[in-house]
Amino acid sequence: MELFFLGTGSGVPSKERNVSSLVLRMLEERGTTWVFDCGEGTQQQILNTTIRPRRIEAIFITHLHGDHIYGLPGLLSSRSFQGGESPVTVYGPRGLKEYIDISLRLSGTHLRYPLYVEEVEEGLLFEDKQFIVEAVRLEHGLESFGYLLKEKDQLGELLPSRLQELGIQPGPLYQQIKSRPETELEDGRIIRREDVTGPPKKGRKVAVLGDTRCLPELADTLKGFDVLVHEATFASDQEEMAYNYFHSTVKQAASLAKEAGVKELILNHISSRYQGKAVQQLLAEARDIFPNTTISKDFYQHYIPRNHGGG
Repeated sequence: MELFFLGTGSGVPSKERNVSSLVLRMLEERGTTWVFDCGEGTQQQILNTTIRPRRIEAIFITHLHGDHIYGLPGLLSSRSFQGGESPVTVYGPRGLKEYIDISLRLSGTHLRYPLYVEEVEEGLLFEDKQFIVEAVRLEHGLESFGYLLKEKDQLGELLPSRLQELGIQPGPLYQQIKSRPETELEDGRIIRREDVTGPPKKGRKVAVLGDTRCLPELADTLKGFDVLVHEATFASDQEEMAYNYFHSTVKQAASLAKEAGVKELILNHISSRYQGKAVQQLLAEARDIFPNTTISKDFYQHYIPRNHGGG
């Protein structure tokens, strides 16, 4: 599981940062890619990576400001020409379906794959055997959401030494034992899976928040998350401006991460007013409060290791 930042700026593109787009690659987990926001130039950024649009399974739009959606019709269209045939579901606020429908219709675009658009409300978006995805409402000029990704716990590793102690030699029976809660052997013995596997592998939790004012009340919701991606449009001394423009400061994002007890904070949506040494100053401000902080930049890749053991 890896976060790949394609655009980390706010408002308009700059020489150093493109506008918002973030990819979560889960090639090992499910062979697919999820995209969060799709600002202008997203597919151009993709050309400089090993990301394959045909692997895109879901796109999550946080809100409908242009710097988060102007690249979406182009990416959907290009995916057809790049061999994409599997379905794509796009999640986002009310109005997203109209925007996509009009863009594709007026441009005469015909997709070669099924496209589904789900306009979201706060709460559960979907659940499958691997993940639970929820939307949480934020506070911005337009309706804005954050997305909470919760990987389900996985079975622990099968313990061959324990099986061999029971007189069970390696073979197809091992897979059968792992796939069932209980397995009856030919001699009538019952082998319980929990007795011959290691501790479960704890699922990872990732929160990707869209543009928002600081919301300290989210701390309880975010408790125990492995990674929090939070906007930091303004420096710590610009709280009034951040509030007026429905954004957050570096200090506010770091304080939320500390209060929630997340493992890692990645700051995103950086204003073009901050470049070079100014960005390092932002990072220093955040680390004074929450040491395990990173400021994203375009093409930054962040690996999220699997949690081992229970608890």
